[in-house]
Amino acid sequence: MRIRATVAAVTGALALSALVVPAAQAADASSSYRTDATKAFTAAHAAGSGNTAFSTTADPTPLDATFSNLKIAAAVKVGTTNKVATTVTYTMTHGADVDITSDDFATGPYIYKGSYDNPSNILFGDEPATCTATSSTTASCKGDIDIYPADGDLVNTDAGTWSAGALALTYSNSGYADQGGLGTTKVQRYSKLTVNAGPEPVYKGKTITSTGKLSRANWEDGHYHGYTNQPVKLQFRKAGTSTYTTVKTVYSDSYGNLKATATAAYDGYWRFSFAGTTTTPAVSATGDYVDVR
Repeated sequence: MRIRATVAAVTGALALSALVVPAAQAADASSSYRTDATKAFTAAHAAGSGNTAFSTTADPTPLDATFSNLKIAAAVKVGTTNKVATTVTYTMTHGADVDITSDDFATGPYIYKGSYDNPSNILFGDEPATCTATSSTTASCKGDIDIYPADGDLVNTDAGTWSAGALALTYSNSGYADQGGLGTTKVQRYSKLTVNAGPEPVYKGKTITSTGKLSRANWEDGHYHGYTNQPVKLQFRKAGTSTYTTVKTVYSDSYGNLKATATAAYDGYWRFSFAGTTTTPAVSATGDYVDVR
């Protein structure tokens, strides 16, 4: 699986032994939680797959914790540079012997691309979730998923539907529990859409030409590139009203460029509007006002 570029790939004994730390060190777990969670998840899933590169002595100790009622945003829009965080809530049910208030314990949500057993990518939060006990064996938890596109967290093929899960770990004995398939979200390449309508002003009955460009984030080179061969609506809003009406649908060209014509009838605003896809969110350009004389 691919993990954040700043997290070193580790195997079996190294991955799990890294979690066995003194309680005082565990107290500072938030500073290394993302690294620790990634290591534990990687080692646990490799051990479960029967990968002989992982020592059986490094297998995680089962931790009595399960997860349910996970809620996450329907979509997460990610650009090319800024960190994006999305909040996840879930319920954790645990054994009476699991002390969720201990510095030795941590839990948090994660999202993964592909199958639970062998995901192609997985993302965690920088810090563990915060949990509030609702009984002696249940807690309501809230944590973030933190995404850093400029640090190589994503490649373009990662866009689309991801699954969500949650895990818990104890540092002193490599205790570990995780559960996938608790929900889904879409991780999408942030989109941009422009429009320029003219001429300005224009005489009634003459042609108004609107040009623009539909582009989206490229997570691999850090730039925005044209989104090609996509249906985009040309819309008009008459001055003094609040609703846009679709005039026609055109398609972006091989560079993402758009061009549409219409007949001038009233003063008002012209825009392009894109409905979105699984990999790319919907977006509408800011309306461009044209004075009709």
